[in-house]
Amino acid sequence: MKAYLDDRQRTHDPKFFMENGARKPNPEVPARVDILKAGAEAAGCVFETPADTGLGPIAAIHSAEYLTFLRRIHTRWSRIEGASEEVIPNIHPASRSDGYPLSAVGQAGWHQADTACPIAARTYDAAYWSAQSAIAAANAVAGGTRAVYALSRPPGHHAFADLAGGFCFFNNAGIAAQRLLGKGLRPAILDVDVHHGNGTQGIFYARADVLTVSIHADPARFYPFFWGHAQERGQGDGLGANLNLPLPRGTDDEGYMQTLDKALERITDFGADAIIVALGLDAHIDDPFKGLAVTTDGFTRSAAAIAATNLPLVLVQEGGYVSDALGGNLTAFLNGIG
Repeated sequence: MKAYLDDRQRTHDPKFFMENGARKPNPEVPARVDILKAGAEAAGCVFETPADTGLGPIAAIHSAEYLTFLRRIHTRWSRIEGASEEVIPNIHPASRSDGYPLSAVGQAGWHQADTACPIAARTYDAAYWSAQSAIAAANAVAGGTRAVYALSRPPGHHAFADLAGGFCFFNNAGIAAQRLLGKGLRPAILDVDVHHGNGTQGIFYARADVLTVSIHADPARFYPFFWGHAQERGQGDGLGANLNLPLPRGTDDEGYMQTLDKALERITDFGADAIIVALGLDAHIDDPFKGLAVTTDGFTRSAAAIAATNLPLVLVQEGGYVSDALGGNLTAFLNGIG
């Protein structure tokens, strides 16, 4: 299978992370790249460096104001006396209709949803090339390749059009979907990460041209908490083009496969002619986030079900954190695609 990765994606090395009010090591580490790359190669993937298509495909999803923020904020932040090494918000607007501040501190609060997306000197570059890997995969699928894997790290599905969050800066799956749309395809995004793809939902929520489907741990007591509930179906032109399938914590392979069948049925009824899989591997029973209980064999089974649609597939890496099972789970999924 063709695959894409740029080594500059390793240069984002976040340090700050907070869980339940306590400082902990950030789980979105560069070592994920090595583990996932080895897992993909074990399944026969051959990696290429993505071409640089510029900001156009990214700006088709993300606002220019946000792109300016991400590109400049670390330099601006570094001028603040006594500031932290990474950009970490400490205040947020009560509403997106509130005033837009001039200060670096205020803009960090505007454009960063939480403290799980610290921005360091190389974050923008890593996120840019992560997006380029997804764009290259979409281009290859639009050109006739059946399935392509993008090792997009940092991940993307928690990033809104103008808002970073949850380790994510550019919404790689959304950018890939827009790219396919521009090439005449009708894409559906299937998010199988243990966390709801709230940024992806937000980007397409009022649109009817891209179907968004997410299978995830019930957000009533799990990140991202405020999005991902079953009643969220889209709005305006997008009403009915968003499907959330929240699962009880600890759902196993059988419950997961039954839910995946519902997701694939909706994708068929949408008339999709390509699927972007937002490929989180953190639904695994041994993932540090402990949301669901999918086994390694369950990843093979779910991939085979997705492949059975016979639709072209853009596989965009999302979550899946360092554990002994991580690389093998990716190998199992990619082998299931065939």
